[in-house]
Amino acid sequence: MLNEGFIRPSWDEYFMGITRMVAERSTCLRRQVGAIAVRDRRILATGYNGAPKGLAHCGEVGCLREERRVPSGERHELCRGLHAEQNVIIQAALHGISIQGSTVYCTDHPCSLCIKMLVNAGIEEIVYCGDYPDELASEIAKEAGIKVRQFNQGRNGP
Repeated sequence: MLNEGFIRPSWDEYFMGITRMVAERSTCLRRQVGAIAVRDRRILATGYNGAPKGLAHCGEVGCLREERRVPSGERHELCRGLHAEQNVIIQAALHGISIQGSTVYCTDHPCSLCIKMLVNAGIEEIVYCGDYPDELASEIAKEAGIKVRQFNQGRNGP
């Protein structure tokens, strides 16, 4: 029996939904970010932002960026945490998985530091939801030939 009311999510909707779920594991007090690497419609690795393994989370020791009133998109080195995109690259490497040629889905546009890492990891495409205040990141991605597109619920491809 055919269910005419059944609507299946597009691949972008499916992967972005998973990316949003990954972001819920974040330990950052300011912004919960998730990233997943996908190739051939298969998830290769996931990452979320937060303190390195074994270190105290910001919820336990406070947020250095908040204490110093560092604006979003500036002074990335003043943070205990790693970015979600950094963690997706690290998790893939730890498990011996190449993410070269993959698409990375992110809840937010990657910063310039993460874009440089994604370039060197051989990422072909970045799909993101929210903007991030870092113009250099867009310039680097364009120069490197990485396809970058913003996810729009219900309007993206298959």
